[in-house]
Amino acid sequence: MKRHTPPAPAPRPRPGFPARLPTAGSPAASSSGGQPRSALAGGPGRAAPGPAVASSPGGVGMDSQAVRSAMVRRLQAQGVSHPAVLAAMGAVERHRFVDTALAGQAYEDTSLPIGLAQTISKPSVVARMVELICQGRSERLGRVLEIGTGCGYQAAVLSHVSREVYTIERLRGLHEKARENLRPFRLSNVHLLFGDGMLGFAQGAPYAAIIAAAGGEDIPAAWVEQLAVGGRLVAPAHTVAGRQNLVVIDKTAAGVQHTVLEAVHFVPLKSGVA
Repeated sequence: MKRHTPPAPAPRPRPGFPARLPTAGSPAASSSGGQPRSALAGGPGRAAPGPAVASSPGGVGMDSQAVRSAMVRRLQAQGVSHPAVLAAMGAVERHRFVDTALAGQAYEDTSLPIGLAQTISKPSVVARMVELICQGRSERLGRVLEIGTGCGYQAAVLSHVSREVYTIERLRGLHEKARENLRPFRLSNVHLLFGDGMLGFAQGAPYAAIIAAAGGEDIPAAWVEQLAVGGRLVAPAHTVAGRQNLVVIDKTAAGVQHTVLEAVHFVPLKSGVA
């Protein structure tokens, strides 16, 4: 007798872009229904085309691969060792994401202003956080959620280590700046979202990793809910001592594990849009 095997359910379509994000208090803001699955490895049929090398035409001086290679060597000396992270840091032209007047400082290990009282993180901080979400993995991550797009630099780095990047910015001016900065690179696996990052983006969940570029009093529950089992969240947050530290959250089948790492200094995490 032949055993009847029911057909597998059709895969859910991924969210359309540009997406309209839910506002706080709306039913969609607390719902994770209609989510695509298999975040950790991208899932069958979910793998977006790999990112183009983040290099835009024209320009001299800062375009030199030698300048970025020197930065990568400094990162290695500071302890960054993940091959994919080092390759991504060497591929993405950081000077393309800062004002022309600051381009000469782009490859120094310093944060720089990007407007609207926000900054682009130090290369060492970006490399550290991206390495934390890649830790223990040799293959490319699946879907990654970034809270705080800023000028788009970290999203470009994430595009080299993950199959898809969903990145949210609450400040309209920075959202538009990131769009302009990223447009020449044609990164087909990066999706820019304008909205309240504290709500995450449930339509794209579950995520293999979530990374935040702003720190609050605590990690929003929505982020932990949208993290896949087996996934990792890296974000700055205030600890009991009142300092801002880097916090790692690993979500397992048995529960959630918090690890507090070194002290950091990020801009405040805020709700709403502006």
